[in-house]
Amino acid sequence: MAKAKNIYVEGLNEIPAPMKKVEIVERKGIGHPDSVADALGEEVSKALCKMYIKEVGHVLHHNTDETQLAAGNARPKFGGGYIIDPVYMLLVGRATTFVDDGKIVKDLPCKPTALAAARKYLKKTFPNLDVDSEVILDAKIGMGSDDLTGVYKTSGVLANDTSFGVGYAPYSITDQLTLKTEQYINGAMKKKLPETGQDVKVMCSRIDNKVTMTIACAMVDKYIPDAEHYKSAIEQMYDLVTDNALKIIGNEDIKFKLDINTGDNYKKGIYYLTCTGLSQEMGDDGSVGRGNRCNGLITPYRPMSMEATSGKNPITHIGKIYNVMSKLIAEDVAKKVTNEAEIRVRILSQIGKPVSQPLNCSVQIVLPDADKQKKFKTWQSEAESIAYEWLDNVDKVSNMIIEGKVKTF
Repeated sequence: MAKAKNIYVEGLNEIPAPMKKVEIVERKGIGHPDSVADALGEEVSKALCKMYIKEVGHVLHHNTDETQLAAGNARPKFGGGYIIDPVYMLLVGRATTFVDDGKIVKDLPCKPTALAAARKYLKKTFPNLDVDSEVILDAKIGMGSDDLTGVYKTSGVLANDTSFGVGYAPYSITDQLTLKTEQYINGAMKKKLPETGQDVKVMCSRIDNKVTMTIACAMVDKYIPDAEHYKSAIEQMYDLVTDNALKIIGNEDIKFKLDINTGDNYKKGIYYLTCTGLSQEMGDDGSVGRGNRCNGLITPYRPMSMEATSGKNPITHIGKIYNVMSKLIAEDVAKKVTNEAEIRVRILSQIGKPVSQPLNCSVQIVLPDADKQKKFKTWQSEAESIAYEWLDNVDKVSNMIIEGKVKTF
């Protein structure tokens, strides 16, 4: 039965990443320009899916994974500065803008749908950004090419690319510290420290059991009247983040060190100060796919795909479906089969072939010692069943993406 899915489960006799001497993990926060681009691409895709379902009854071909941000210009200062040039956000992609299937003939409101979704997300997520005056929002979304829309029309379950997706589980303590710290800073901490903006980058370096966390956080000038208040806010952030990190670490034998805004130079009057809490106002451009992978992290010591996940259509685009599915398979194997090993999953497609039947689905169980290797045969069949179940329910993954139940960045 499983042969039709080309599933291969193997045991690897090597040291899992969390047990190696060095581990580096990064997360670009929700306000990082690359994450903003990812979010806009994904929000536009979800909005188009819902519009298509409403207008024609099912999702049509689209990809909005080329969104670009061009930084603006600003003059931040203690007490509140001002924007000189708005940031330019370009929603780029292909979509089905017209349908004629013999029964339905109509133009579809793709650009208005895209612009409305983008504005809604920006207003909801970035309270210090005036979307009406500090953003130029543009949409260049045209009809897709015949070959890809043809594949899409032939069947909703045929792969539109020869590509692969990657996932792993479980998260290491370094992974958890990186992901949960950014979520804390851009979540619960904002009530205590509104001086912190949404543009946050968290980088964790683990050497043996010593984790050094480096945070870059854009500070919002209107909440900071002077340099002394800035220093005080950074000190408060240091204490809050440290307390939260220690909760994440729990009983783990981890020594924790934290550095925040290491580019500051108080003697020279250099501070990471912004008007909006976003570096896109002046310093940084952004693009879909240049930031976090599908699991929300950038992990050079783990298997990764360079494919952008956000913005791709959730029905046929392997760059989205297989990245999400690989993560789900890995998490299920780690949860239901064994949490004693590192699980790595890679799924490869061929264009025009059923998404449910990949060229291969590789599930690797990293087994660091002989005792675990003895358990492999049992784990192998269970892992194969989990992979088969997910591949046999591709529509479940698509629905999870459309409904926003899985993250793509």
